[in-house]
Amino acid sequence: MSLINKEINDFSSEAYIDDTFKTFTKKDILGKWSVFFFYPADFSFVCPTELEDLANLYDEFKKINCEVYSVSCDTHFVHKAWHDASDRIKKVKFPMLGDPTGKIARDFDVLINDSGVADRGSFIINPEGKIVSYEVIAGSVGRNADELLRKVEACQFVAEHNGEVCPAKWHPGSKTLKPGINLVGAL
Repeated sequence: MSLINKEINDFSSEAYIDDTFKTFTKKDILGKWSVFFFYPADFSFVCPTELEDLANLYDEFKKINCEVYSVSCDTHFVHKAWHDASDRIKKVKFPMLGDPTGKIARDFDVLINDSGVADRGSFIINPEGKIVSYEVIAGSVGRNADELLRKVEACQFVAEHNGEVCPAKWHPGSKTLKPGINLVGAL
């Protein structure tokens, strides 16, 4: 079953951000674009490379009114310890949500029940709290923050420009398409 247009469930999560702990809820994400970036575990192997990649582009996400939330089934305490211990994770300025019960991962259908960790899932959520894009990949394959940023920009463009769509490899300023009878068989 597709999660596209599914409104995310209410949640409450303790997070590590800016050398403090803060509670985040669904209410906090409404009104702006969000990325929920699930990863298997702190103190692991591929995960720090992904979070560093996201951290390096975090300012670009903020410029387009998009907040990034990394989520694992670790606690906010473990997130702080990882942040203190890893030079890569020290770069992270976005909220690191703790999900020790797996409730959030379960709601997004990325919880691996047998191991109690999350799959690598990237979810773009619109300001109304609905999932408009997502990707879930194998735990051994890292994701690309540049492509995730491009997808957020494309989702935002389509939401703001009724009737236009973004072709493959679209970037802001590139040509879009307006579906209609004139395009049938012309591409």
